[in-house]
Amino acid sequence: MQGLSEKQIKRLTDLRRRIDKIDRELVGLLQERLKVAEEIGKTKAESLAQPLDPVRERQVINHILEFNKGRFPEDGLRVIFGEIISACRNAQRPAKVGYLGPETTFTHMAATEFFGQAPEFIPKGNITEVFEEVERKRIDFGVVPIENSVEGTVALTLDGLCDYEIKICGEIFLPISHDLINKSGRIDTIRRILSHPHALAQCRIWLQKNLPAVPTEEVVSTAQAARWAAVDPSVAAIASPLAARTYNLYTVAKSIEDFAGNTTRFLILGHQSPGPSGYDKTSILLSLEDKPGSLFRLLEPLAKRGINLTKIQSRPVKNEPWRYLFYVDIAGHIEDELVKEGIESIREGCTFLKWLGSYPMGKNKGKA
Repeated sequence: MQGLSEKQIKRLTDLRRRIDKIDRELVGLLQERLKVAEEIGKTKAESLAQPLDPVRERQVINHILEFNKGRFPEDGLRVIFGEIISACRNAQRPAKVGYLGPETTFTHMAATEFFGQAPEFIPKGNITEVFEEVERKRIDFGVVPIENSVEGTVALTLDGLCDYEIKICGEIFLPISHDLINKSGRIDTIRRILSHPHALAQCRIWLQKNLPAVPTEEVVSTAQAARWAAVDPSVAAIASPLAARTYNLYTVAKSIEDFAGNTTRFLILGHQSPGPSGYDKTSILLSLEDKPGSLFRLLEPLAKRGINLTKIQSRPVKNEPWRYLFYVDIAGHIEDELVKEGIESIREGCTFLKWLGSYPMGKNKGKA
């Protein structure tokens, strides 16, 4: 404590003792909370209810923020209580969460942001495998991308929603931000830059401006690029912040993507849809009769009831030329009377209609 007076040292020591006391009290309260969560888990197990309850978890976070009244930084509170909730949920029954791998990709980031760090995260080789593992109940939940603000809808996810008997039980929007990372954190040591082709393409302008003489090389994933950078000091990777933390790399430059606002929406796949939260989305998949005005007859009953159609995406039906499936997102929950009436009113004009799930709307951080 060089430079401090004796009075200041005493004051600092007293304050640190208070911090230590508060920390011990916090740990005691967390242990008490965990015991209550375990009792909740036992009750859920008796009724075969799933541990994940996104409606209740959102209510907990909102109550905490309301009680806080802005005194503690809200982003910090969300992270802290998100991890507390995750740890308590995992104590009820450890969850297995599959995601489109490999590790440290943006789908992995979305999974950890939605579930916290407590569950067992299992990377899968492709989107279809995630759907299959959820349907066969070898994992509790799956995380897959459904659409990107730049590249559009992920066709394989639409196919999975049609082919597999699962339910959407949540969504999360993740801003896609690429960092340049290496072992030293210094730009002058970089002799090669590795990344997935999409990441390299999305950072082309920055690379040409800042490292025009450094060659780039495509690899199968941003995770592989980060692993390479972790063992070769001359290599830098374009990858996620999670990759930097996982492989003990340093950030040379943050957010080097050429266009800001690139956001991906991910779906949380499971076996049950949660109840209404008051701010929900319902997803359905349908096929229309091949008649003039059939699409209008689909939209009209929803419009008459004031139901907001947030997304509609067509997808050709495999092995049936010129027939299309429509993926539709509707604001509201299937248990809301207007939404229920609206869906029933369009069912007659459909040759196929599948309710995919109702779930709390995710917050799109990419929007202003």
